[in-house]
Amino acid sequence: MKPSSVLLVATATSLAAAHKEPNYLLDPSIEFEKKPTLEDLWGEDWPFAGINTFAHLPTIRCLTNPEEEFDIALIGMPFDTAVSYRAGARFGPRGIRAASQRQTSLRGFNARAGINPYDSWAKVIDCGDMPITPMDNNLALKQMTMGYRELLKRKTGDEKHIPRLISLGGDHSIILPALRAIHDKYGKVTLIHFDAHLDTWLPDKYPSHWHSDQAQFTHGSMLWMAYEEGLLSNNTNVHVGLRTRLSDYGDYDDDDVQGFARIHADDIMTMGIDGIVSKIKRRIPSDEPVYLSIDIDVIDPGLAPGTGTPEVGGFLTRELIQMLRKLEDLNIVGADIVEVNPSYDHAEITTLAAAQIAYEVITNMVKRGPLEFGHDSEPSNKPETPLTGDSPGLFEQLPDMNLGQNFLEKITANIKH
Repeated sequence: MKPSSVLLVATATSLAAAHKEPNYLLDPSIEFEKKPTLEDLWGEDWPFAGINTFAHLPTIRCLTNPEEEFDIALIGMPFDTAVSYRAGARFGPRGIRAASQRQTSLRGFNARAGINPYDSWAKVIDCGDMPITPMDNNLALKQMTMGYRELLKRKTGDEKHIPRLISLGGDHSIILPALRAIHDKYGKVTLIHFDAHLDTWLPDKYPSHWHSDQAQFTHGSMLWMAYEEGLLSNNTNVHVGLRTRLSDYGDYDDDDVQGFARIHADDIMTMGIDGIVSKIKRRIPSDEPVYLSIDIDVIDPGLAPGTGTPEVGGFLTRELIQMLRKLEDLNIVGADIVEVNPSYDHAEITTLAAAQIAYEVITNMVKRGPLEFGHDSEPSNKPETPLTGDSPGLFEQLPDMNLGQNFLEKITANIKH
């Protein structure tokens, strides 16, 4: 027999043997001890698979599904047209969700807290993004205010408590509509503001003699606006991580009037994490509702470059996370993580930090349990004026925004000069 014939016979024999005794790894049949459901078979995603929701949480467009109940929800706020430097935070919610994909309820146990926040008493969901126009800040502010108020009307699982929202920004101006909605339910709240910047600047502190209603709506003056509207508690609020440049010491004077204490980033060197947390807690009564606002630029830009107004000399990511963990006994009624700008990020290090921060805040809320205060009420402000092409300006159209006569006089004086 020719060698080629021998080779063909041997090959055919091998194939026949392989067909009679299939390799288990290639066998398409699988036996289960009990019949699985479709959810058992196909309901779980690997971290790198699936449609991006935060931590693979169930998602629903909450604003169009008013019957949906939740205890804690994440809401994307893709808005960045109130920034003073680098735009791009409108893509923050998308980036944070993508960076959260290694978080799952299957492996979500938080060892430091002793709980899995995604598999506990609280129903935690992703509400998707709030539709916000990028064309008209006047309208955007109204949309966000209405949207937040609508979401806080939703029922919780036990129908006895107020749901809690964690906003994924978006620039920092989203805090004003959030605080308005929070105020409707809880009254004045204490703000813990992690940020490199004060954000309590009067709008006329920006270096321009060109003024308009729209121009006053910025991501650096929203806390002053919240103060003017009476949304914040007096003398319990605190900035953490400051290292910004100022116009002059008058900026601190304005900040003092608004009831803020200031903890600078440099203070970590002398006070340490425990000292900073202790100073925060000494200002806050035990029964006080607390709102957490976390601007990602509080972290050093070497560790979080993806932001709009970076300032060198910030906290380490580890330091910020440790501070947040030590605030777990506070009554956190809401939170935001803002100014995440994926366009300037590298290897997802900023969005990964933001996703971890959100996980820690959710953990704190779940571990604290349902909050036994707050009330269901409608906002007391007058009905808002319908928007038309001849609509009045931003501040005229929002009658619940009390700017104060002093500010209006300053604006008028600048225009005259």
